[in-house]
This record gives sequence, C-alpha cells and structure tokens, in this order.
Amino acid sequence: MNIKHLIMAGAILCIPAAHCRSQQNRQSGNPIIPGWYADPEAIVYGDTYWIFPTLSQLYGEDTLTYKKDLERKTEAINQEYNLQTHFDAFSSTDLVHWTKHPEVLSIKNVPWVKYALWAPSVIHANGKYYLFFGGNDIQNDEQWGGIGVAVADRPEGPYKDALGKPLISKIINKAQPIDQFVFRDDDGQYYMYYGGWRHCNMVKLRSDLLALEPFDDGTYYKEVTPENYVEGPFMLKRNGKYYFMWSEGGWGGPDYCVAYAIADSPFGPFKRIGKILQQDPQVATGAGHHSVIQIPGKDEYYIIYHRRPLGHTGINERQVCIDKLEFDPNGYIKPVKITHEGVRPVSLQK
Repeated sequence: MNIKHLIMAGAILCIPAAHCRSQQNRQSGNPIIPGWYADPEAIVYGDTYWIFPTLSQLYGEDTLTYKKDLERKTEAINQEYNLQTHFDAFSSTDLVHWTKHPEVLSIKNVPWVKYALWAPSVIHANGKYYLFFGGNDIQNDEQWGGIGVAVADRPEGPYKDALGKPLISKIINKAQPIDQFVFRDDDGQYYMYYGGWRHCNMVKLRSDLLALEPFDDGTYYKEVTPENYVEGPFMLKRNGKYYFMWSEGGWGGPDYCVAYAIADSPFGPFKRIGKILQQDPQVATGAGHHSVIQIPGKDEYYIIYHRRPLGHTGINERQVCIDKLEFDPNGYIKPVKITHEGVRPVSLQK
C-alpha cells in the first residue's frame, strides 16, 4: 500500500495515496494503517477514534529504529516475539486519515516484560487512561509474566507500568494470561475477560483498576469459555443484551475467525450463535482478533480487526482493517463482509 506521510509534532499522519487521488468517493481503504500490526483495540475518546494494536512485525523505518531487537535472543518460544517490545497507537477524527503515535508503551517502562508485548486493551477511568497488556507469553507458572496494566495522563501516553509486576501472573482454569479486554458495565462495575489456550476467564476489577475484587461468592476467577473459543475475547452491550465475541482457529492460519454469543448477563452463559468474521478468498485470509466501536449516541458500529493479505503466509504478516458491523431486526449480528474499500468518513465533532 502506497502511503503519504506527513510529520506532525512527534506523530506521523498516514494518508493512503488513493485518498489524494479521489475526494469524491473517499473511503478509508484497507488496511487503514501502514505496517504489520495485529490484535487492534479501538475506542472513542471524546471527538477522536483511537486504535491500539500489537506490533506484529517491523516495517519501514522501524526496521532501523529497532534494529537491536533483531539481534536479541531470549527464552521466547518464537524469536520473532523479541521484536514485539512496544506499542504504537493511531488516532483519527474521521476513520479515514490516521495519525501514528510511536511507542506509547515500551518494555523500557515495564521492567518485568522482556518480549511478546501483546494485545492492548484500553479504557478511560478515574481521570486517567489505562492500558492493559500481555507480556512474556508465559507457558507455565514457573515463568514470570502475564497481564499487566500501565497508566497515562493522555491517550497517546507515555504509559508507565502501574504495578511493577503482573496483575495476573498464573495460569488459572487452563487459561493462558493473554488477550485481556476490560469492560465497563452500565452500573460502573469493571470486568476483565481474558485467556488463550481455548479457555476464557472473567475477573472483577477494583474501582482503581489496579487490583482484582472477589465476586459475591468469594472467588476471583470465573471460567466463561464458550464453544470453540480460542482467544481474543470482546464484550459489547446493546439494548440490554451482552454480545460476547471471541476468535477461533489458529492465529497463524487462514481459518482464523470471530464468533459470538448473546446473553442477559455479563457472566453468561455464552451459547455460541455462529461466525461473524472470517476470510474471503477474494480479499484476505485470517480475519480475526477484533474490537468494535459504536458511534456515540447512534446505533452504528464498526469492526476493527486484523487479517493477512492474499499471497502472504508469514504468521506475523497481519494488517489492521475496518468494516461495518450491522445487526438484523432480531438483534443478531450480520456476517461481516470484509472489503478492500473500508468505510466512509464518520466525524465525531458536533
């Protein structure tokens, strides 16, 4: 994808070249940001859209900036994870033009993480911006790592480790502590859903989001794993219903996809309904690990996800894309049509 870059006050404005050619039929195009990124978490802060993805593979000038990471050797089961040592963020006022904010969080600010800085989950609370992350891809309880939390005064950071240690560092209910998503319910209670290895837990967060609270029965972890769950949980509430979504299949393969359930409670039970996002052999493969944004005050939704471009098979060759997410009259999610065109501009400014 040809990209026109404009340097702006420490950030990089990324404009797909197609936008410069046509203002009449202006759309975001897919991918919406240059480079190899995955696991995108999208959120609305004020009048701005934000995306916080995992760095999947170095691209462009970053191959020089982070050259030393190419030479690192660690105990990671995949040495490519040694490159995944920081998060970039991207902001937009219209879903079409995106500004890059480099290195909003780095392992330089999280001393206990050595590699595999993964799957950011972000939220604004208590006048602060919180960024939850996975680190070190732990394979057993003897290894040090898990889910951590960093805090900043602005969406673009810099974020700093808030605890000096993981918030969750053990494998509970066979769920690897990765792929966390923080959800605020209408009553103000914060929950976190997380887990790899085909198991999903939910926990209750304290009001400062820096510790766990017990559930009413005194336990701290509840397994809520639906059928076919693999990883990447996400929760959306619409019309009083809880739409729980997750990724299925192998993240490195073409069949990676997203399925969902609907429940009357944040605790489930989550009975699988079906797939809503998957590959299209004419467009891209491996479409999964998503998030959803709602246009404030409207019943209008967009799904942000990663996928692998046709002709590419490298496990970390993943790109961030956007398409519309729609519901049918009965409240079920319509299967998403993945596109090359993306979406038209949507401004949040009043």
